[in-house]
Amino acid sequence: MSGAAPAHEWTEVVPFGDLPVRAAARHPDADAIIFPDARHTFASLNEAAVRAARSLAGLGLGPGDHLGILMPNCMDYIEVMFGAAMLGAWVVPINARYKEHELAYVIENADLKLLITSDLIDEHVDFVDLLHRCLPGLAGAPDPAALDLPAAPKLQSVILLGSEREAVERPSGASPKKSQPDGMLDRAAFESAAVGVTEDHVHTLRSRVRLRDVAMMMYTSGTTADPKGCPLTHEALVRTSVNACGDRFRLTAEDRFWDPLPLFHMSAILPIIGCLDSGAAYITLTHFNAALGISQLRDERATVCFSTFPPITTALLNHPEWDPAEFSRIRLMNNVAPPDALRRIHAALPTAQHTNAYGLTECGGVACFSHPDDPPEKRPVTSGRPLPGIELQIRDPETGGPVAEPNTRGEIWMRGYCVFEGYYKDPVKNAECFDADGWFNTGDLGALDEDGRVSFMGRFKDMLKVGGENVAALEIESYLQTHPAVNIAQVVGVPDERYDEVPAAFVELVPGAEVAPDDLIAHCRGRIASFKVPRHIRFVAPGDWPMSATKVQKYRLRDQLVAELDT
Repeated sequence: MSGAAPAHEWTEVVPFGDLPVRAAARHPDADAIIFPDARHTFASLNEAAVRAARSLAGLGLGPGDHLGILMPNCMDYIEVMFGAAMLGAWVVPINARYKEHELAYVIENADLKLLITSDLIDEHVDFVDLLHRCLPGLAGAPDPAALDLPAAPKLQSVILLGSEREAVERPSGASPKKSQPDGMLDRAAFESAAVGVTEDHVHTLRSRVRLRDVAMMMYTSGTTADPKGCPLTHEALVRTSVNACGDRFRLTAEDRFWDPLPLFHMSAILPIIGCLDSGAAYITLTHFNAALGISQLRDERATVCFSTFPPITTALLNHPEWDPAEFSRIRLMNNVAPPDALRRIHAALPTAQHTNAYGLTECGGVACFSHPDDPPEKRPVTSGRPLPGIELQIRDPETGGPVAEPNTRGEIWMRGYCVFEGYYKDPVKNAECFDADGWFNTGDLGALDEDGRVSFMGRFKDMLKVGGENVAALEIESYLQTHPAVNIAQVVGVPDERYDEVPAAFVELVPGAEVAPDDLIAHCRGRIASFKVPRHIRFVAPGDWPMSATKVQKYRLRDQLVAELDT
């Protein structure tokens, strides 16, 4: 069975680096980017992006070169990202939660020419120290402008943009900042590199960028294996966002869009594009904090709350300063969660339109969004129809053919402008994931209803095999979250001598709630099939989930429990 949204007459798409130029011409004095302690108008954002482009060009970055960005959310991040796009370079946002092994792998695998970082401390991670540990030879390099590192043979320079404009408190006991750590270029060197590079040169390179050129290489979250590079074209990024923000969100220049998500994630990149396209203000912060988020939503008069993931949304809704009446101006709220969790969120802010989404990095970040005209009862259980121009098909995992009936579970395949250019330097994986007609196997399970709306039913690899029965982890998670004490539930399979594997649930409770593991098991027993009932329950404190970018790393939960059960 296939689903596709009706096509619009046209979608205006420009290269990623043209967005700030066009927005500055249309809305020069309007708020563009807002942090708690810094902001840009569209005009000043464009000027800053051009300055960054001149500096990057002066350091040798050009069309097709790869620029890595390892920073917390900050204004420098956005300026450098658009500056690199203006030159036709590939922007490679790097997950700020990577540890030494993962970071070293991505720097080498991505063939970075330049790497931009910061001495801002992100969630107690010191990027300067981390880079020195994962790049032997960086400290003491004789020429920071021409590195020669065995661990990253294509890396020419690491640039440290110090915290001159944004100050973040360092953890107690952290070493004092150095003005220019060994082997890195500092802000002064970065800015002086612009000398001799004209705005006309930047304009010339920007004018040569094609929509089907690669704009960005996002790395998969690494929840199950080493991250994989996913090159995405300018068209994939911009057309996806314009369709989502225009057709589904109906953003206008009057909107103020609050998004606390990290800039290395598509859930931040796509909304920024949508805001620049529509003239809406994009509001964010360096580190998510519920109290600060609530004050931003209030003081900046946000009309869209893009909290998106339950750990963030529930932190807002459960905070003592959250007052639904005070946030009646929020007209739209986005969340991705099991149906019962979504119903609770919808009830907590009934004046807003609630959207749900389905997507993945390999397909431009998002492929389906709820529509404003979707019936309320459909919003918690489906993620809406595919965006215009995207084809989505449900195939039988056994036969490989499309399923014949609506609401039949199968593997989700996708085709269209949103699909990435294939895993970077991995032809074997690409051969496994694409068919001869250009369809991409997402590895997700889902179904299409009679109107073409998709329901996400978990990862194909997130299926448990309990005594020969296939069980979707998402199904158990959704039922557990119907218990009033359960805030978040994540289910994994652990080995079992009799049944091969059995379900185990990790649960975060609603603040102030108390419940015993046996009570949660009893909640499931008799209400879902016996082989689906969790055999083990473990509690997780808020903030203690092992995360990649925005996803829980289930393999770490499983490894933790297996080690415990083996002792």
